[in-house]
Amino acid sequence: MKKQILLPMLLSAFILGSVAGPIHNRAEAASTLKYGMKNGAVKDLQVRLGTLGHLSAKATGYYGTLTEAAVRKFQREQGLSVDGVAGPNTMARLARLTVSKAELDKLARVIHGEARGESFEGQVAVGAVVMNRLKSDKFPKTIHDVIFQPGAFTAVSDGQYKLKPSKQAYRAARAAIRGQDPSGKSLYYFNPDIATSKWIWTRHQTKKIGKHIFAK
Repeated sequence: MKKQILLPMLLSAFILGSVAGPIHNRAEAASTLKYGMKNGAVKDLQVRLGTLGHLSAKATGYYGTLTEAAVRKFQREQGLSVDGVAGPNTMARLARLTVSKAELDKLARVIHGEARGESFEGQVAVGAVVMNRLKSDKFPKTIHDVIFQPGAFTAVSDGQYKLKPSKQAYRAARAAIRGQDPSGKSLYYFNPDIATSKWIWTRHQTKKIGKHIFAK
């Protein structure tokens, strides 16, 4: 009787092991991007590398020699194994240091909507405030949630967020993502000529860039 029960169990274990093995391998393969591949994940990789200044070519979704060289540069810079293959470790490090195409677009939109009449420094400073909020435990933990937090940005409230961002707004967004921060680690900014909040004047002011006063 025991043998009759044991045999089906062994067969089931063998079948499950045979199925699980290939599934695991496929999942692992899917998380690795390398030369010759072409898909949306490669395009996202290229956008992230471009944000860091490692890839200047347009994101096409094809993993060619330029992308491979950019991956090698990033790996070398980060002290990772340099092989030009965007494996799990490389992708995880890249995800921590960069943003997706959708997040870059959102950051550029809020910069354009809030500071399109400001200098490049002033635009980077606005982007830096968003990035500083991401690091603070007082604010949400994604760019989307920071930007769309109720009342956080006038451009969202009055619809200017929907305007098409300029190339300079994208440049400013990339600079802020890379860590440039003319705001002095500020979490807030306001235009003193039109600000109606009394509370904002109680914040510690760090500097004034163009029409905006930045504060913590």
